[in-house]
Amino acid sequence: MAMLLKAKEAAEQLHADIRTRAEEWKRNGIRPVLATILVEGDPASAYYARSKERAAEKLGIAFRLHAFPDSVTEEELLSVIAGLNADAAVHGIMLELPLPRHLSAAAIEAAIAPVKDIDGVTPANKLAIYTGDDSGLFPATPQACIALLKHYGYALEGRNVALIGRGQTVGLPLFHLLQKEHATVNVCHSRTPDLASQLARAEFAIVAVGKPNTVTRDMVHRGLVVVDAGINELEDGSICGDAAGDLSEALAAVSPVPGGVGTLTTAILFRNLMKAMDLQHQAAIKGAVNR
Repeated sequence: MAMLLKAKEAAEQLHADIRTRAEEWKRNGIRPVLATILVEGDPASAYYARSKERAAEKLGIAFRLHAFPDSVTEEELLSVIAGLNADAAVHGIMLELPLPRHLSAAAIEAAIAPVKDIDGVTPANKLAIYTGDDSGLFPATPQACIALLKHYGYALEGRNVALIGRGQTVGLPLFHLLQKEHATVNVCHSRTPDLASQLARAEFAIVAVGKPNTVTRDMVHRGLVVVDAGINELEDGSICGDAAGDLSEALAAVSPVPGGVGTLTTAILFRNLMKAMDLQHQAAIKGAVNR
């Protein structure tokens, strides 16, 4: 049987560190604040926003939900973001996706101040991940994939990784993070003709395409470690990943869905918030010195 790469322990360790850092900020008179923007209409988005609110409460972090009807205009959202950017009491800003068709996610994300962009979606933070600038804020799910492997003692340096998916949200930033780990990365996607042959040469496979059964039992081998970053809702309301559910006897290890990457992703969002606060504090000190 494959080892299950469950994220609960890794997430709890992160939570303990975040709670400690949040308490340190509060002792210095600053309560960490995360603001989330939700445009109503998508049940999954509302669920994720509420789950972040519950996590924030447990971590001692203030959570502000800015909810709008699906008729909200782009100008209204941009005005709200401008206000949150200017509010020194707000340290992190998140935009829940998807948005209604009349709204441009790219334009709204780009309006978020990079130093408050805890989901790493702004052009400045995307550039930072491409260039390896550690002062950037990076997307949480790609970080979670690597953190989960490290938690279980897997080293990526020099190892062969099949990255299945090249999307802007997970695959592309994950490619650059894997490069920082000095992994040898083979990017696979919808036009890769023979995925099984690519996996045959891989020691690790990370799948993030948003499609069930992308990786099936006949494609894998017993030495392979699979990290499943996919999350899909089936007709019966259940949740599954991008890898088939019958791989446990054919692999070395696999991350479960749910209970794997997604569990760690939420924790890393709040770790990003702590980093954002450090960056904002450094910028404030620099600004005071330069006056």
